[in-house]
Amino acid sequence: MPEKFAICLLASEVEPLSKTGGLGDVAGALTRYLHRAGHDVRLFTPAYDSIDRVACAAEPVAGLTQIPLTVGARTYLFSVLRAELPQGAFAYLIDCPPLYARGALYTSDPDEHVRFLLLTRAALTACRLLGFAPQIVHCNDWHTAFAPLYLRTLCADEPLLARARTVLTIHNIGYQGIFSAAQVTDLELSPTAQHLLYQPDLAAGRINALRHGIQYADTITTVSPTHAREICTDEYGMGLQDSLRLRAAQGAVSGILNGVDYDEWNPRRDRYLPLHYDADTLEVKGQLKRQFLARRKLEVPPTVPLAGIVSRLAVQKGIDLMFDAVPRVLTARPWSFAVLGSGEPRYERFFTDLERRFSGRVSYHRGYDDELAHWIEAASDLFLMPSRYEPCGLNQMYSLRYGTVPVVRRTGGLADSVEQYDPASGRGTGVVFNHFDSAGLEWALNTALDLYAQPAHWMRMVRNGMRCDFSWQHQGAEYVALYRRLMG
Repeated sequence: MPEKFAICLLASEVEPLSKTGGLGDVAGALTRYLHRAGHDVRLFTPAYDSIDRVACAAEPVAGLTQIPLTVGARTYLFSVLRAELPQGAFAYLIDCPPLYARGALYTSDPDEHVRFLLLTRAALTACRLLGFAPQIVHCNDWHTAFAPLYLRTLCADEPLLARARTVLTIHNIGYQGIFSAAQVTDLELSPTAQHLLYQPDLAAGRINALRHGIQYADTITTVSPTHAREICTDEYGMGLQDSLRLRAAQGAVSGILNGVDYDEWNPRRDRYLPLHYDADTLEVKGQLKRQFLARRKLEVPPTVPLAGIVSRLAVQKGIDLMFDAVPRVLTARPWSFAVLGSGEPRYERFFTDLERRFSGRVSYHRGYDDELAHWIEAASDLFLMPSRYEPCGLNQMYSLRYGTVPVVRRTGGLADSVEQYDPASGRGTGVVFNHFDSAGLEWALNTALDLYAQPAHWMRMVRNGMRCDFSWQHQGAEYVALYRRLMG
């Protein structure tokens, strides 16, 4: 019988309780997978004031109320609530209103690091008070990256935690939790333990939370195999490449592609769609496209290819490449474009102007709308993700399941989940370009439109993609295998 593990998961957000991005999706989905697989998984996350405590049936845990915990010059009181997650799983919420009742998950407040130092230490304290002895402590991103160091220092003499092995998953290396070295006392480390801090950063007047997770975790993962290699390079390491290269040389850096929630993203039963389809009923996808074109006032025949994008409008997402490439290809060829997203004003202006310039062919919805996101995935023929970097990405995997051909740049999880279509062999699932420039995106768009004009190849590529399996059943098992290797 497979070994079952005791796992303490630490995450600053968890879907459906709290979410701003992929970390929330992964924390929620991995917890549910581990629970279904029979592991004793305890997930700890902040009790933000945005969480609907009635909806998740949050209840105080007996004996875990008003617990004092000192962070630097201030002592906080925290309590622990037990909240329900889908599929029978649950989470422990660290309730500390002075830190988490701020109307937002993340802030630019000067005590932002304190909010997550408390989360990390409160979770380890709660494990002790619950009598829970985790074999694995799995922390995520900078917010909980001090857990491995705390287990070696503050918790070194705690019998319940003494044997725990640690995993750090990096979801976005661009966020590192940097704060002033003048606030070193907030770490509550003894003078001896402070020597374990990264001394070059201290000498430069800063403390980098994520770097310490990289230094002291037993193993580091990121959310795709390609990105695990990329972050060890000067181009993608965001200043942490030296520390990552050192750990990679020790065999401690790997990548596990994120999974997809096929209960939520599945054209066979998508709750937002009035019609459902699979690889054998693609004519229904065509019917949805016609409905979508009418809804979005796109005045093109349904035979004209429709491209979609659902994205944060940020530098990372490669929107700059569209400035030249998209208007040029729209001018030269018949296709239409549906855009959903918000972010930097210059990108919002670009799509607003594009919609005006190509009236009836471009639809731009500023903001985010879950229903519209599902419609774009279902109705579109192709989906654009020209990212500068993409640790994993999920929309390209949603697109594959919806029979929507991804047009992506070869980076991170995009490289690991989309294979360039080869007309000679009939293999491949999308269109992939290499160089981060507008010429590369223009080539990819034209290649996709050329393939669309060849129905036999297009249908082959679509069906190839719909057969791909990026479910958590598969990806979650890779985490369990990692835990198993850690435990020897």
